[in-house]
Order: sequence, then structure tokens, then C-alpha cells
Amino acid sequence: METIATIVQLTIATVIFFVWTVRFNRDTSYRGGEAKSMREEFKVYGLPDWALPLVGSTKIALAVTLVAGIWIPLPVKTAALFMAALMAGAVIMHLRIRTDHISKAMPAMGMLAMSLFVAAA
Repeated sequence: METIATIVQLTIATVIFFVWTVRFNRDTSYRGGEAKSMREEFKVYGLPDWALPLVGSTKIALAVTLVAGIWIPLPVKTAALFMAALMAGAVIMHLRIRTDHISKAMPAMGMLAMSLFVAAA
């Protein structure tokens, strides 16, 4: 079970790093509304400008904790719970936009499930 939890931790961190760096200014089929970038997506959700750097830096810090926690004693379960809370927020944002198909929320739902798995493992 520990090996699976480690793989899931690495998966969460990899996805977060990828989404918040490589895919940050790129269009994806999972962006809310008609957004073409992360900044536009936050605007679609009606979030204030300060939310983008706060959420992004928090997710990156939690991802670093999940990876580093594999080798050094860090609060991995706490980081996973915070990540789960952010992912639950992402799912809610997608569902709030009634024009979005539920498929746009699937990556956030998957990350929520993985984060809860790590927290419980």
C-alpha cells in the first residue's frame, strides 16, 4: 500500500507542476467556460485577481511537500487533505458554471480522489 501511495503522491505532484507551469497559458478542453488560459479560467469563475497566485503557489507548495515527504518527514497527510480541499473547490467551480459539461470537472475529481487516497493511506 505504501508503494501505491508513493506513486499517487508523485502523480498528483507531476500533474500539479504540469498544469501550473507548462499548461498555464495554454488552452485545454478542461478549462472552465471558454477560457484559453488559467488566468481566463479564474475570471470565468468570478474569482478575484489575487486568487490565482494564491491558489497556484499553494498547490505548488503542497505538491513539493507530497514529493519531499517521500524521503523526509513532512506532513504528507495534511498536504494531501489541503490539496483535496483545493480540488473540491475546483470541482465546485466547474459545476457552478452551468454551461460546462461535467467532463470538464473530471481531472479535478480524479485529483480529489487521489488526494483523499494519500490522506487515508
